[in-house]
Amino acid sequence: MTDLRTKLYQMFILGLSGDNYNSVLKQGLGGIIFFTDDIYSEKQFKNLISSIKSAAKIPPFLSIDQEGGRVERTENIHEGKKYLSAKFACEKGEDFLTAQTQDIAKELKSYGINLNFAPCIDVNTNPDNPIIGERSFSSDADKVIECEKIVSDIYKKNGIIPCVKHFPGHGDADKDSHLTLPFIDLSLKEMEKVHIKPFKYAIKNGVPMVMAAHLYCSCFENTPIPTSLSKNALEYLRNNLGFEGVVISDDMVMKGVSAFGKIQACLMGINAGINLFIYRNSDDETINMIESIYDIAKNDKSLIEKIEYSYEKITDLKKEYIFDNI
Repeated sequence: MTDLRTKLYQMFILGLSGDNYNSVLKQGLGGIIFFTDDIYSEKQFKNLISSIKSAAKIPPFLSIDQEGGRVERTENIHEGKKYLSAKFACEKGEDFLTAQTQDIAKELKSYGINLNFAPCIDVNTNPDNPIIGERSFSSDADKVIECEKIVSDIYKKNGIIPCVKHFPGHGDADKDSHLTLPFIDLSLKEMEKVHIKPFKYAIKNGVPMVMAAHLYCSCFENTPIPTSLSKNALEYLRNNLGFEGVVISDDMVMKGVSAFGKIQACLMGINAGINLFIYRNSDDETINMIESIYDIAKNDKSLIEKIEYSYEKITDLKKEYIFDNI
């Protein structure tokens, strides 16, 4: 019987910065996210992943942001060779996109990565968008839908979990959610016509994970609450779009969400419907936050139910992609 503390730790993917990751892996940490500074060489990275797997109480998500272009975490290994970003890969055509994605999947699989936070399926409608740009396949929603299917299917066939992002669509933003909370003032009808459309089709295509953005969308909330903490937005994702997989937050240290306070933001996220959280650090502050959530949950029946629901979603996904491939 898995205890509540372990179930709660399964809801977190942490980065290596802070050096507590080994100790919390033994307590049931859900996964690890790797950044460029963690990866020096092929041998070093494989050894790092092997040591993490050995330390883990439960086989972990071993995750990365490997989109290509400016979001590519293994560039130290490549010695100058880079994958093309989504925009330029898309412009080269389906054959090129297919071949490049197969190369990325093969590389990630060789290291032991089992979760890639890609593809990025934002529709880049705002030319002044400071954070999406070439990370988007296109400003045309239908083209984004075509590319998502190619990329997600290749990852799934290679035993790597694809995660589409950033729901409900970051493409119309004019600010960077790493620095502030962007505001998207579009009606739900407008959002559905363009920005939500690729998520609708990705879900129909069976994508197993969706990342919620730190965006304030007026179609879901009357006050500045990020989608990642918005019960209205995440219930729409479940009930209207029919998503049954794992809902993950974007990095919770980003300014678009951190202003709510570490513990409060996490509680809001759990209550809204987030199943899995990313924190780029495994420092004392982050671990203390998780322990504080555990202390609160012990006496909160509703919170316990949400943690157990998320644990079931996470376990189901791991059974499909990870437990059988250890």
